Amino acid sequence: MNLPLHAALLATLVSALVIFATRLFPFALFSKGEPPTILRFIEKYIPSMIMAILLVYCFKDVDFSSRPFGLPQIVALAVTVASYLWKNNSMISIFGGTIVFMVLQII
Repeated sequence: MNLPLHAALLATLVSALVIFATRLFPFALFSKGEPPTILRFIEKYIPSMIMAILLVYCFKDVDFSSRPFGLPQIVALAVTVASYLWKNNSMISIFGGTIVFMVLQII
């Protein structure tokens, strides 16, 4: 389905306005002082909870009872954690762990 130019421009403009409004909303809402207690709780604990959920999700289908006993996943996790602690850079640790995992899957 081809949109006429004016409809495509209008859709782009509406999308841009909606994105701008959603980005502006938190600043407008919380500009008058301290954020509520629930937001401070979320800021403090949600990142750790999400990491734990991702860890469980990544290891849920790993078969530790047969070869290779989850070794590629465990080594990749160790490389990810070690490289993050070493360089304190998320991108290096994510890419490093992914590359190690992919190489170990090939071997």
